[in-house]
Amino acid sequence: MRRSIVMLPALAAGLVLASVSVLAQSSWNGGTPVFEADVKKKAEQAEADRAKRIKSYGPTVYPKFMDGGARPDITPAEPPTVYFDKAEEVGSIIIDTQNRKLYYVLPGQKAYQYPISVGRDGFTWSGTQRISRIAAWPSWTPPPEMHKRVPGLPITVSGGLKNPQGARALYLGSTIYRIHGTNNDRTVGRANSSGCFRLTNEHVVHLASIAKVGTKVKVLPTYAGGVNEGAPLASLFGFGSSEPDAAPVKKAPKRRVAKRQPAAPAKKAEAAAPATKAEAVAPASKAEPAAPPAPPAEKKAAAE
Repeated sequence: MRRSIVMLPALAAGLVLASVSVLAQSSWNGGTPVFEADVKKKAEQAEADRAKRIKSYGPTVYPKFMDGGARPDITPAEPPTVYFDKAEEVGSIIIDTQNRKLYYVLPGQKAYQYPISVGRDGFTWSGTQRISRIAAWPSWTPPPEMHKRVPGLPITVSGGLKNPQGARALYLGSTIYRIHGTNNDRTVGRANSSGCFRLTNEHVVHLASIAKVGTKVKVLPTYAGGVNEGAPLASLFGFGSSEPDAAPVKKAPKRRVAKRQPAAPAKKAEAAAPATKAEAVAPASKAEPAAPPAPPAEKKAAAE
């Protein structure tokens, strides 16, 4: 009995060591450890090799006037909802360039969060604009500066799945920049555009359905406020809400109704009537004396 009691700790320690060894083996591959830094370095090297191969190719020459292809109905996809730690203008759009996120502000310090691609080095910008136009399956006309950078681009591309503008485009003021879809979802989440902001077609269709012409768009290097995926604790307990309380309804003041005096008794009214009549006749007789009696007809004829 004593021997079995003594062996119990040893058995427990053996089980722990066995589990640790299993975990250790899972982090080893072919007898060598796999480090996250090595995986990242290998991915960066593969991307660099790909960019080098692209440069070695000759410029791709597209037709001058290119057909954008089919224009199917894209089902909008609602992005996740996040929570701000401070109030923002409801119905506005905030673009966080560094974190590559676009927020459409909702009531209650909430927002839709869309992953986006942003301008690559040398093509980032910040400022405030307003949406001046929203177009479905927009055409694309590369500006002269882009033709200089990328020879062989078409003069214009009609709207469609082959068009790099995607299913929707939200034009930013009078600038050349837009919030638009893409024909290559792999570009979303990267810094590889010429200053525009790309979303997947499903997300840009959703955004275009709720944004309006005139919507304010703030493009920031980094959003200074806090963004949380879960609701703040204050909202769960029903206090600390930033929503203003409803203004109290003012009641209209009650109108005072004048009390009517009781009517005088009938007998008193009758007694006062003769006096009133006499008073009415007396002033008239004083103001206008009675006319003298007309002369007899005979005297009147003699006078003529």
